[in-house]
Amino acid sequence: MSNDPLLQPFQLKHLTLRNRIIVTSHEPAYPEDGMPKARYRAYHVERAKGGVAMTMTAGSAAVSKDSPPVFNNLLVYKDEVVPWIKDLTDAVHEQGAAVMIQLTHLGRRTRWDKAFWLPVVSPSHNREAAHRSFPKKLEDWDIERIIKDYADAAERMKAGGMDGIELQAYGHLMDQFWSPLTNELDGPYGGSLDNRLRFTFDVLKEIRRRVGPDYIVGVRYTGDETLEGGLTKEDGIEISKRLKASGLVDFLNVVRGHIDTDAGLTDVIPIQGMANSPHLDFAGEIRAATNFPTFHAAKIPDVATARHAIAAGKVDMVGMTRAHMTDPHIVRKIIEKREDDIRPCVGANYCLDRIYQGGSAYCIHNAATGRELTMPHTIPKADVRKKVVIVGAGPAGLEAARVAGERGHEVVVFEAAANPGGQIRLTAQNHRRREMISIIDWRMGQCEKLGVAFRFNTWADAATVQAENPDVVIVATGGLPHTEVLTQGNDLVVSSWDIISGDVKPGSNVLIFDDAGDHAGLQAAEVIANAGSRVEIMTPDRSFAPEVMAMNLVPYMRSLQKLDVTFTVTFRLGAVEKNGNQLIAHVGSDYGGVAKQRLVDQVVINHGTIPLDELYFDLKPASSNLGELSHDHLIAGEAQSVVRNPDGKFQLFRIGDAVAARNTHAAIYDALRLLKDI
Repeated sequence: MSNDPLLQPFQLKHLTLRNRIIVTSHEPAYPEDGMPKARYRAYHVERAKGGVAMTMTAGSAAVSKDSPPVFNNLLVYKDEVVPWIKDLTDAVHEQGAAVMIQLTHLGRRTRWDKAFWLPVVSPSHNREAAHRSFPKKLEDWDIERIIKDYADAAERMKAGGMDGIELQAYGHLMDQFWSPLTNELDGPYGGSLDNRLRFTFDVLKEIRRRVGPDYIVGVRYTGDETLEGGLTKEDGIEISKRLKASGLVDFLNVVRGHIDTDAGLTDVIPIQGMANSPHLDFAGEIRAATNFPTFHAAKIPDVATARHAIAAGKVDMVGMTRAHMTDPHIVRKIIEKREDDIRPCVGANYCLDRIYQGGSAYCIHNAATGRELTMPHTIPKADVRKKVVIVGAGPAGLEAARVAGERGHEVVVFEAAANPGGQIRLTAQNHRRREMISIIDWRMGQCEKLGVAFRFNTWADAATVQAENPDVVIVATGGLPHTEVLTQGNDLVVSSWDIISGDVKPGSNVLIFDDAGDHAGLQAAEVIANAGSRVEIMTPDRSFAPEVMAMNLVPYMRSLQKLDVTFTVTFRLGAVEKNGNQLIAHVGSDYGGVAKQRLVDQVVINHGTIPLDELYFDLKPASSNLGELSHDHLIAGEAQSVVRNPDGKFQLFRIGDAVAARNTHAAIYDALRLLKDI
């Protein structure tokens, strides 16, 4: 048996967990009609195949009809969920992993205009900032029916074969009872700590009455709200002791903080640029105070930290949840002593930010996650070895090279720059986003193992490419900043890239016109503001930087607000003209009837990229498919077979921003789904 602390089994009641790594409850928003169907099952089965001890499903599975999900969560108040749960649990168990589910009532953390349009309920009328609903204060009959709903859901999960359940008690209804900030009830459910905990214990007692003493039940909760007037660390330790002493729960899953604002949520679940494992020591204090099975997850992306968490006795089970979205085979690679092959989580939080905008969770640099039914995590070998030439060593080109290498092809990559990375190298100039370079470093490491040949400092023209006698050519040349968006004065502006790269020094009074709404605009603003300059960010949108999304916006706002940056929405820059040593910016609005001016000394445009596609069009006449990509074949996961020029010597495709301005995930997905069938 291995001496690795992470690979030691753990006994949780009657359940033997095969190692110490779990995927904690989370909702990737893959349900269909509120049910965990094939896509949902495949996602969890892949992590079970990868060796994880337990995968915990369904962050925030809804137990009541007046707890409507604000994004796509499981609806466990429906009887029809049971057979779907049974299919999922059977499939996970076949791979040797345990599986549990998290049940909750959201309380005020949702909206009234979802699902059945029922009033949101909470122990007070206090509104939650994130979801903006004004809740109804709970009545006695509300409490009675919700207790029953919890127990009904627990019975369904037991019938479906789940190894256990976890009740969510941070930010949701249970915690709204616990916290003095959100509980304004009179006794017996309000006032003293005893009274504020009564709802939770009433729920647990009814669940135990239904499922029996042997079924595994835990609670995921905040042990310290870190809010003035809220639950303190001392409260959290006392609550932890009471949960253990009740005899009603079998494990504690500890977090720290509050989630009622974007900033609070981001501190609970930190993103890139924030400290790793910020709450691990706190979880260790809870475990030391209770001597009770303790789980914890919060930005523990690397094996070394996870190993320390177990070896030091901080926790009994360590959650690596986002890390398993990036690489579902972490445990298998630890067992095989291939830790350097683990695809690193870079904390980009594309996964969580997408679900809070109503989309499915996707990893920024593993395009197979969430697409297990159509995209492979392990690339199969091709039947015929081909020569694949790739131009461009950004994320799209490197993913194409990696996948082609895994397929067994001979791969050559041309890159005009001295180093790989493309736009990601520019992104990583920001100290908070330097983790992004791991997207490139990991692929370079994989490509080197696969024998991919790189030719840096080489501008590849059509003749250079054709001299390689390729069977397939992939143009991944990316794009260049698009700044010619004004009716006048396009020659007077600079791009966000110019500022971020340091090619252009910041002015002293700067207008940034950002209608791409991505990271580059905010990164440029930080560079300029940190130079001591006055900065205004202007966008024609109703909100700024929508492509950055909520949790990623938090660190920017903490920085830019301190630097006194001005944010202006719903105005459009139309033209720029010189005025001595300064510039006059002419500003209008898509809503009409407005004409304003700004006097500045620098105008920065952030308007995405235009494809760098000259090479593609030079090669197109010599290709067999004339560059055509069959969408039907691509979607169906079939090899491309279009022939439009029988005399063509090679297939030609372009991917990523060489096609159109999108993002890192789109570029990597382009490469994976095309090259997996080459």
